[in-house]
This record gives sequence, structure tokens and C-alpha cells, in this order.
Amino acid sequence: MPPRSSFARMAGSVLVTVLLASILVFLVELIARGSFSETVQFFSTAQMPGWSTVLIFVLLLIALDAILGRAHQALLIVGPVVLAMAFISHEKTRYLGDPLYPADILYARQILDLLPLLARERPWTMAAVVAGAIGGIALFVTALVLWRRKKPLAWRGRLLRLVVALPVLASFASMMDYSTFSWMRDRLRIVPMMWDQKENYSHNGFAAAFILNVPMADVAKPKGYSKKAIQSIAAGPAVSVPADAPDIIIVMNESFWDATRLPNTKITPDPIPTVRANLSGHMFSPEFGGTTANIEFETLTGFSNAFLPYGSIPYQQYMRRPMPSLASFLGSQGYVTRALHPYAKWFWNRGTTYKDFGFDTFMSEDELPPLAKRGPLASDKAFFSEIMREADEQTRPLFFFAVTLQNHGPYEPFRYTDPSLDVETTAGDAAKQSILSYAEGTADGDKALASLMDWAKHRKRHTILVMFGDHLPPLGPAYVATGFLKDNVAPRSGPVDKMKMDHETPLVIWSNRSGPLRDVGTISPSLIPLYVLELAGIEHPYYTGFLSQVRDHYPVVYRQMMIGADGKAVNNWLKKEPVEPILHDFRLIQYDQMFGKEYASPNLFPTTLASRPAS
Repeated sequence: MPPRSSFARMAGSVLVTVLLASILVFLVELIARGSFSETVQFFSTAQMPGWSTVLIFVLLLIALDAILGRAHQALLIVGPVVLAMAFISHEKTRYLGDPLYPADILYARQILDLLPLLARERPWTMAAVVAGAIGGIALFVTALVLWRRKKPLAWRGRLLRLVVALPVLASFASMMDYSTFSWMRDRLRIVPMMWDQKENYSHNGFAAAFILNVPMADVAKPKGYSKKAIQSIAAGPAVSVPADAPDIIIVMNESFWDATRLPNTKITPDPIPTVRANLSGHMFSPEFGGTTANIEFETLTGFSNAFLPYGSIPYQQYMRRPMPSLASFLGSQGYVTRALHPYAKWFWNRGTTYKDFGFDTFMSEDELPPLAKRGPLASDKAFFSEIMREADEQTRPLFFFAVTLQNHGPYEPFRYTDPSLDVETTAGDAAKQSILSYAEGTADGDKALASLMDWAKHRKRHTILVMFGDHLPPLGPAYVATGFLKDNVAPRSGPVDKMKMDHETPLVIWSNRSGPLRDVGTISPSLIPLYVLELAGIEHPYYTGFLSQVRDHYPVVYRQMMIGADGKAVNNWLKKEPVEPILHDFRLIQYDQMFGKEYASPNLFPTTLASRPAS
């Protein structure tokens, strides 16, 4: 047995670890929350797991110290990592309204690639971040050298630390499965709130909430999923495509929105006259200020993010096999299917995803010719011109899905040297300049659509054009300054009229033979395939069959809210039992195609099944 003095030294070392862990957790919460009073409340409120989080960090540091062989050396590794994560979470919440999730690590490269844009908007912040990173690395190296000079821990002391810490940490890991009740988790005051991540992070703290989100990479099988259940879902009409199959071009315009909705603000002339004159309705975006890939996912598949874990990004996490989409269906009917985006192929994992969706070709910045820039990014005018040029080269019917880039945020002042608009607002000059930079980009997008329509009007082929914005722009402080929002980002729930205001983007569905499709109303992006194919005279058992039933019941299916055909909202519907039959079937079909046995393929996605290579 170690002598009494050894136990005393170990006890003293543990007390120091407790102190260091307490300071670390306090700093993490202070950075992530951005509020001293809320951080104090996290520790002083008995129903919140502030001290439980400290206990977890104490055990983690003790275990790592035992592995590294020196007391308190683990802090040099754990401290910088969790503090950096807390800072990123705070900044992500500020810009996008959501904290940092484990899934975000999958697209860290995207975040790094956008740093030049962020630097233009907040140069001093970026300078401070760079200086802090350099200082942190220097401090880490210095501390590591000094720590290596310390006397190593005795083997018996290291073993005792592991014997105590590892079993408890293992029990903590097992209780992080939020889908099952845990007596220990309940005693520690950790309460999973996966349906409301803002409250989840607020109550449980950054570290515990982040860990609770780790199991979300695995999508649980819905209750009642079976071959019999899937086959009992009525199939819609058989596949039918008219002899004069129309060309279809869908443009998802980055952050395209009607900035004249901002209160106490006047923009002249109207930045979006073409869209306003041809408005079909509005798309209810499941995101705010970012996460474009989730809107793409719904638009191309006809599936819903509402049935996936909160904070998940299907493009990054769930693309593991070919998946039914508009591209795979139209491709099976002889269409040329092409995705176009003037940026990197790896961004949002589009290269892999578009292939799994069945696109013949993805033209990224590597395949597209050099495009003229407007501001720092490829202009909508040049991009739309390339779309028209590519379309003119086709002899078969075409389906193009294009994602623009020009109006990507942030919207730094004086982004354009020759603005065509004038902004008057009661907000300050910084907000005014940000609004002007943004609105000028939407005006360019509107003009590009006008040129696309003019081109289509002179075509003999039946041509359908669709354009919509993926989400509201990340205008941040300008929203608060004008009175549009109380915070930099929109809340995830609220009255239906306010939710529409915070999530609607303009939607145009237009034909060169019949003009704009009217009275679409407000719809989820998952219903866009239904309206496009109906206008094209194309029938499909899922896209025009099953989705038409969804539209007749709930044209908006959003995680926190459904909006019925009567305009009434149903809040927190995912927590209510029983789930509406049409939505239960919707969820079963989606799970079946994304993760299940694909029982629905013969009846609902026959062309996708037929087009897959034999295994």
C-alpha cells in the first residue's frame, strides 16, 4: 500500500484537479452563453447540472493524467479544446441560432473556408481570434515543456486513478442515450431536451448537451416499421411522362428573401420586381441563416428534416447509398440531369451526395468555366448565363438543379462599389450598409431570373423555371436594429404568423407556356417536386401521389410546427401521440428509403429501383 504521505499528495492533487475543473467549466459556460449571470445561475441552481458537469471533468482529467503520467497535464489538452469549442458554439449561435453539435465537426472544412468572408465583416474579431490562437499554441508548448520536467506519477497512483475514474466515466457514457430513462442521469439533473436544443444547452450546459447529441448520428427505427406496414401504404398513380417532356430548371438562390419586409426600412427601387410579379407563393425554410444543404435535401428528395435528429445534416451524415430523388427519377425517363454550383465540390459533401441522388453530372467550380465575380463571389448574372448556355447544348429533355453563390453572407458594408439601390432606415449606419449589400445581391438575383425567363420565352421547348431562396439571410444585428427580430437569429417556435415571417422565402414556379403558377401558398421545400411535376404533366406514385396527400393535410411539415391546409398550426407535434396517419406513413417511407430495407421501392419508387445496378 502507498504510504500515508502518498495518499496525502494524491488527495491534494485531486483537490487541485477539482479547482481546475471548476474554473474550466465556468469559463466554458461563460464563453458559450456569453452571459455572466446565466453562468452563475448554472452553478447556483440546484435543478441544473453545473456541479455534475464539474464532476465529469474531474474524472476525465484524473483519467487522462493517469494515462499521460503527470498530474494536471491533461488540462493542457482538454482545456484549449473545450474552450475553443465553446467559442465556436457561441459564434455559431450568434450567426445561425444553433449551438455547436457533434455533426458540425464533419464540416469543419466548410467553416474554415468561409473565414475570409467573416474576416471582411469583423476584421478585429478575426485578428483577435488569430492572435489568441497563436498565443494559445505558444502557451501550450511552453507549459508542456515545463510540465515534462515535473516528477512523473507513480505507477500505483496512476493505476488507482484509473480504477476510480474509468468505471464512473463508463457509467456516464451509458446514460447519455437520451432515448432511454437513466436513474443516474436524473440524479445528476441532466435532462435531455432534444426537441428544443436551445433549452437543451441552456439547462444542461454546453458539455453535457454536446455529449447528449452524439447518439443522434444513429436514426432509430420508427415504431411500426415493417414490410407489411410499408406495403399497406397506398401507391399513387403509375409513372407517366408526356411525349413533349418539358425542360426543368430549379434554381435555389442563396439567401434570397424580400428585404422590404424589414420594418422601419425603405429600399428603392424595388429590389425584386420580377419575383414579385411572378410570385407563386412562399417556401417555408426549415433553417435560418444557413445550413443550405438541408433545404436542398428536402427539395430534391421530397423527404423532411423533421423526421431526422435535431441538428443533423443528411448530406454529411446519412448519404450511405443511392437515394430516390427528382434526379434519379427524371434520369430514368431519359432526362439529362445536371447539378451546378460555382463552388467547391466537397462543400456540404455535394460531390458524393449528387452522385447518390442520381445526377449524371455535377458542375462545380472545377468543371464550370471561370465566372465573372460581383463582389467577392461568382455573380448570378454570369452563373445564369452559363446555365442557359449548357441548356442550349442539350438535345434531350433536361433537369438542371442550380445553387447560386453571389449573395452568400456575411454582408459586409460596401460589398459593391456601384450599388443600384438606396436604403433608408431608422437603424444605424452599420445596419444600413449591411442591408444595402444584401439587397443589392437580391436585386442581381432578380435580374438574373428575368434574363432566364426572357431566354425561355424564345424557346420552342416547353420550359419550367423554379427559383426560391434557401433561407433568410444572416443579417444578424441588422435584424435587431430595424426591429424585425429581438435577437440576431429567429426563434425556433412561436405564433404561426411570426414563424412564417421568419422562415418564408419567395417562390416562383413558372412555365414559358402558361406563365407563373399562382396560389401555391406557403409550403415546405419537400413539396416543390409535387408542384413542379404537376406543372410538367408528369405523374409519379410518390412525388405526385403520396406527396399530394401530404399537401392536402399539412403543406408545411417543420420540426416544431405543422401548418394545416386550413392555415392552423400544430405545435410540438412530434411529441404527441398518436401521430397523424399521413405523417406516420411519411416517416416510415423516408426511414425505409434512407436506412431501412427499401420495401417501398417497388410501389413508390419503381424507376429508382429499376435504374440501380444489380448487386
